[in-house]
Amino acid sequence: MPPGYEVEVFASGLNFPTNIAFRGNTRSFEVFVTEVGTGLPGRCNGAEFFESETGLPAAENPFLPQVRVLDQFGNTLRILGRPPSVAQRGDPEFLHAPTIGVAFEREFQGGRLFVTDSRQGVRGALGPKNSSRVVELDPGNGAVTELITGLPTGDHPTEQITIRDGFLYWSQGSVTNTGVVGHDNGAPVGGPAEDETGTQHEIPCEDVMLSGNGFDSGDGHVTGGFLPHGQPGVEGQVVPAFTGATQAGMCSGAILRASLGDPQETVEPVSWGYRNPFGIRFAPDGHPLRGALLITENGEDERGARPTNQAPDRLHVVSKKAIKKGELDFHGWPDRFGFLDSTQAIFTPIGGPGDDNPAGPGSPVGQPVAPLLQKPPQPPVSPLAIEETDVAVVGLDFAPGTFAGGGNPGNEVVAGDALVTREGDFGFSPPNGDPIIGHDIERVHFLGSPSGDPKDVRWVRERFAFNCREEDQFTDLEGTKRCSQPANQAFVDQIGGINRPVDGKFGPDGAFYLVDFGAVRDFGQATPGSQFQIGDDAPLVQIPGTGVIWRISRTD
Repeated sequence: MPPGYEVEVFASGLNFPTNIAFRGNTRSFEVFVTEVGTGLPGRCNGAEFFESETGLPAAENPFLPQVRVLDQFGNTLRILGRPPSVAQRGDPEFLHAPTIGVAFEREFQGGRLFVTDSRQGVRGALGPKNSSRVVELDPGNGAVTELITGLPTGDHPTEQITIRDGFLYWSQGSVTNTGVVGHDNGAPVGGPAEDETGTQHEIPCEDVMLSGNGFDSGDGHVTGGFLPHGQPGVEGQVVPAFTGATQAGMCSGAILRASLGDPQETVEPVSWGYRNPFGIRFAPDGHPLRGALLITENGEDERGARPTNQAPDRLHVVSKKAIKKGELDFHGWPDRFGFLDSTQAIFTPIGGPGDDNPAGPGSPVGQPVAPLLQKPPQPPVSPLAIEETDVAVVGLDFAPGTFAGGGNPGNEVVAGDALVTREGDFGFSPPNGDPIIGHDIERVHFLGSPSGDPKDVRWVRERFAFNCREEDQFTDLEGTKRCSQPANQAFVDQIGGINRPVDGKFGPDGAFYLVDFGAVRDFGQATPGSQFQIGDDAPLVQIPGTGVIWRISRTD
């Protein structure tokens, strides 16, 4: 931590916390935390598997979703929305797994409480298509009321949510890794090609024209972008907007919104062309971003039918003016990764355990990542900033004045700086550097825009908080805190620190509450110590009871 800040455990022993919201004031407030349930693919992460292997009752099953309500001291007050049994986990009157986003209508002042969930977890977890929802959750008794149903599912379902000027806004992730349905999405190996009744595919927000490039999964299935598994498409083929959606206005890899007055019937895209736009937060009006929407985007992985390597994560903005005018913009995905086209050599896949076809005939390994579209639907908007590869940039919030003032000499935190949580890699690719970057918090300081357009805002990024053993911490002659040997995620290095910081928000007391999902085992390509111990447990293993809420506050 920089000088002027301290960190403490606010709550521990949680099961996969993912998002956080507050109700109250400085003197007295409640904390609402989503606990995702089944959120990642792998046999160990299923509620049924846990029940059959342990024989424990549903009340002790960590893979059932819920919202945990804590007091301002971190004590659990009540549990909301939890299915009473594994058999009832898909009933509409309970929360579904994964349960991800949570937000109050009037932020600290409360009002209605909104939650996002889905019946299909990321990367191929079993469940029906188009099963993501936005629900209203009674903050007292936990009653669930469906507001919006039929939203897309897949790798990245309906995620974070925020409210502004009578509208619900949420991040709707991409169905796939890079726009092509593969075995990593649960598509069948062998057999006939699928049709619209098969595995969920990407849903465009505008008409798109295909390049005709198909990707070979190694089982005879060649698949094009925005199409069912096994359908290659042809050059010049047009996929109309919202193909595969349950209603017009619903699409994937996008920021969507709906009116609070009639949410189901008013769903519409605000911005699209993202892989996994997870964190969303409106900047204050007096901020250099001028009330724009700041968005975190996870970059592409080395996996699936169209694998990539070294793709960066991104930060994006959508201006307040464009949102008010209803101008739908496009941010480049699936054929642009940050500032560069997918065909650039830096993204060429090197092969890995998550690839559909790492070495067989037609393998994309060692080949440029061919485009899915003949041309973009409109000129792409470049990101505000690019992040390091595989850091999994996720949560964010803007610092209030009460948090400002600390920091390293000459680089103090000011009101309006964004704290961005970076979950870290999932082991699909080699390390992103030495030391590995991720499993940390980043501070973004905004310097202003020469043109006045939020998209031209200048910025400075700084690694704000990360794991470092006490014996490796020191302060240099200028008073800057440093680490001689940065540590990795906590469970790998056997230290008391951060594992997977998936979200963070400032509370009514001015402190930053960091949501740490907990320990996850993976393929171990980046960190061998994180590899799962049994091959059948691939690709990811959620470890119950390791979730933590950390509280970061000023010391003076």
